Amino acid sequence: MVGEEGDTIASALHAAGVRTLTTSLKYESPRGFFCGIGKCSSCLMRVNGIPNVRTCIAPLKEGISVEMQDKLGLLPEAAFFGEPTKTLHVDVLVVGAGPAGLCAALESAKQGASVLLVDENQCVGGQLIKQTHKFFGSKQERAGTRGIDIAKELETDVWNLQKQGKIQVMADSTVIGYYESDKKHRFGVVQRCEYQSILYDVRCDTAILACGAMENMLLFPGNDLPGVYGAGAVQTLMNVYGVKPGDRVLMVGAGNVGLIVSYQLLQAGIEVDRVVEAAPVIGGYNVHAAKLRRCGVPIMTSHSIKEVCGKDKVEAAVVVRLDENWKPIKDSEEYIKCDTICLAVGLTPSTRLLSQIGVQYEFIPEAGGYVAVHDDTMQTSVKGIYVAGDASGIEEASTAMIEGKIAGLAAAIQLRRSKNKKLLKQYREELSTLRAGPFGEKPRIAKQKIAKMKEKHHASV
Repeated sequence: MVGEEGDTIASALHAAGVRTLTTSLKYESPRGFFCGIGKCSSCLMRVNGIPNVRTCIAPLKEGISVEMQDKLGLLPEAAFFGEPTKTLHVDVLVVGAGPAGLCAALESAKQGASVLLVDENQCVGGQLIKQTHKFFGSKQERAGTRGIDIAKELETDVWNLQKQGKIQVMADSTVIGYYESDKKHRFGVVQRCEYQSILYDVRCDTAILACGAMENMLLFPGNDLPGVYGAGAVQTLMNVYGVKPGDRVLMVGAGNVGLIVSYQLLQAGIEVDRVVEAAPVIGGYNVHAAKLRRCGVPIMTSHSIKEVCGKDKVEAAVVVRLDENWKPIKDSEEYIKCDTICLAVGLTPSTRLLSQIGVQYEFIPEAGGYVAVHDDTMQTSVKGIYVAGDASGIEEASTAMIEGKIAGLAAAIQLRRSKNKKLLKQYREELSTLRAGPFGEKPRIAKQKIAKMKEKHHASV
């Protein structure tokens, strides 16, 4: 098979028409690309004898051998080429190079702290590299600028500081755990290079976890068939790799993500049959909904998907109308021919590493699930461990960038690399302004609950 240089294995397989990447453990049903960011198990394959490779983020290389696994991945056939552990000492470790992580790394480095920026992907930018739409807000929050352009600007700033020796970027790398240490925080980091690995023992005074979030799933028959994607995965295929996810799409979810991705599908020449939303009202901005309606795409509130039809892939779906109690209305089912189901039903913060560190975290529905309890400097209950972006509560990229700045500056102040508390106050005020208005209600409630949890924790200590 052939593919484009810079593609991932999974995107190249998609372009070649291969949609089944693995099978489920119990029923051996086919599964395909779902999240596109290495956070689910739907794309695990055997590459050059190495089992359980996340092909959605693994780079395509000349001459590699890619095989489907028979249920569980067997022991590696490949020899282990790992080098002896290398030790790195830095002031600040930033985990995740999305909008929050990039801004955190830049802010800490500008204040004079040495920074190591780690990300699992081949390039920095996170969700920004998929976002072809223009941002809202004020000029200060880059309103009118497309996410892909913001990613390029931040990437350029990072490379400039890397040339000066202030930031070290470690792409295609995973922070695998947090370990005991007498003085500094200690993390294990695996860097992959040509399917060989180097293990780093990273010691740092502070760490900022900007690990992002995971796509939510809905329960319905056929939800794991190839052709059922998270909205982020659809954006990854289309906007990053130029691969059509399908020809006829049913969009589930009418929040901003569902509406924006639907319009991007239309721009790519893909038919969007309709958008269904379980809630009685549209959750996204009216301007996005209006663009879809002008293109003839119906948005059906109080509707949801009941099941997907197809043996080896999505061939059709059944949607159903819901009553005021969110229960299916009898005999309201409608059969729809489609080859793609796109789920835009929210995100869940990634908290695994935070949980291992032992920070206090609580379940807060308005934040998207379990989140680390943190103060207004983004510091968690563990001194020197900060959080920013979707890992601290699901919000827009604009707020993630400001949270990253706050965490990066606060870490530098804690390290005595900066005394600029006035700038810290300015960033917090900008964040409050962004959350003002009706669409900022859920984040405001979430942060208020987190603040109360923080006060309660301090009182108990």
